Amino acid sequence: MMTHQDETRAAYDGVVELYASLFADQLETQPFSRNMIGTFAELVRGTGNARAADVGCGPGHLTSMLNDLGLDAFGLDLSPAMVDHARRTRPALRFDEARMEALPVEDGALGGVLAHYSMIHTPPGELPALLAEQVRVLASGGLLLASFFGTEGPEPVRFDHKVAPAYSWPVDRFAELLAGAGLVTVARLLHDPASERGFLDAHVLARRP
Repeated sequence: MMTHQDETRAAYDGVVELYASLFADQLETQPFSRNMIGTFAELVRGTGNARAADVGCGPGHLTSMLNDLGLDAFGLDLSPAMVDHARRTRPALRFDEARMEALPVEDGALGGVLAHYSMIHTPPGELPALLAEQVRVLASGGLLLASFFGTEGPEPVRFDHKVAPAYSWPVDRFAELLAGAGLVTVARLLHDPASERGFLDAHVLARRP
């Protein structure tokens, strides 16, 4: 039986070139996302540990952005085709195939983890374990920036994402899961992306004590 990870991997393997072309601008048209990532990078540099993972890195556009912002960033993705594209187009950077639930990173090694819309395909019941894995690899004082589709309702909402089934989250509920994983939320941003998809864009920045 295929897992949701298997289905997601196959779906993203099939849209690599289109997906990469859509995000080639490195968020030049998305000021909220761009500035949250800039803040994340600045705070990670301030920890004295500039090593950061871009989990669910896709074609590597944000891994490159993090390096431009002064981090020692590397990308991890479930999709081997995405990893192959990232390696070919950004040969100076490191990219590896990995599941977010089992990161190939030692305990407490990172100053930062970026999860830019990469947790959205995880069913709600499995998200606590996935968050615990991100916390495992963070050093004390390290930061996680999670971006996802936000909803103003009380519960997560499953929807038909263009690539694979996904979930939107109430920001307060997501922050509660972060707290349960041992993180302290330090900032949150919820905004209307002026699109027709019917969801808000949410960004939550949290620190490991």
